[in-house]
Amino acid sequence: MYKEFFGLRANPFNVNPDPRYLFLTRHTEEALACLTYGIQSRKGFVLLTGEVGTGKTTLINKLLEWLRLQQVATAFIFNSRMNVPQFLDYMMADFGISCDSRAKSQLLLRLYKWLLDRYRAGETAVLIVDEAQSLSDEVLEEIRMLTNLETFTEKLLQIVLVGQPELEQRLKQPQLRQLRQRLTLRAKTHPLSLEETKAYVAQRLRIAGSNGQQIFDPECVTLIHRYANGIPRVVNLLCEHCLVSGFVDQQKVIKSEVVEAVARDFDLSDNVASAAMTPPVAASIEQNSELIEGLKALAILADRLRHSDEELPKERKL
Repeated sequence: MYKEFFGLRANPFNVNPDPRYLFLTRHTEEALACLTYGIQSRKGFVLLTGEVGTGKTTLINKLLEWLRLQQVATAFIFNSRMNVPQFLDYMMADFGISCDSRAKSQLLLRLYKWLLDRYRAGETAVLIVDEAQSLSDEVLEEIRMLTNLETFTEKLLQIVLVGQPELEQRLKQPQLRQLRQRLTLRAKTHPLSLEETKAYVAQRLRIAGSNGQQIFDPECVTLIHRYANGIPRVVNLLCEHCLVSGFVDQQKVIKSEVVEAVARDFDLSDNVASAAMTPPVAASIEQNSELIEGLKALAILADRLRHSDEELPKERKL
């Protein structure tokens, strides 16, 4: 409803993981390069992790877009609440592999023959599993077993596991150590810096059709970054509702007070408070550490002096 008012063709801050809006920071470029290299080099197993809302799914959609342009067969599993039979059925269906039998042995045999045919034709196949931190241990073990589909020299199936930082913690569990050892490459997404947030907002407005006319006051974007802690999804949320508020109030330029009001509506004021408190707390801890070390040194010196004073009269008696 605000598009015409602000001179836009599309909603720039939809939370949908649209690959057109992928913002390439240094970290994002490294992650995308890691994923494409792992697939092209047939590394077999690649891990992508990142905090909630940092753009993992948008990055994966960009990767899928590229893979489809390269005519690479893909299966994308985004629902991790599956048991092993459901997981295998979904994967086979998304790859477009038909199998008359529902028996696991027959499914795997059919998958192996299909992968081998693609390999002989110089082609590959990629399985991408999103929200992998919620997979059961049984499904994770089944995914590990899929990496055994290989020739003497190369993996037939390339697997990308995508998940929140909890996934890394799960992979440290003893029962999943074999899976952890199979991971050949690791990539991560990160929150945006202030300068990246400014460029991120500007890019999304440009893609949505902005002619460059100022919509967000510079101080306003700084405040958005602070409230969002650099998380792109929260930046989108704040910007979207700021535009709605600006339209309702007929304000062509969004000011800081609008951001403040939206942040209060979404209970984001604590983000700024905690961010503002972090440096003093850290400095206090550092200063206390130095003080403690100094007191320890003084205690050792005092102890040595006391022993020295105790021994001195004995020497004089002798």
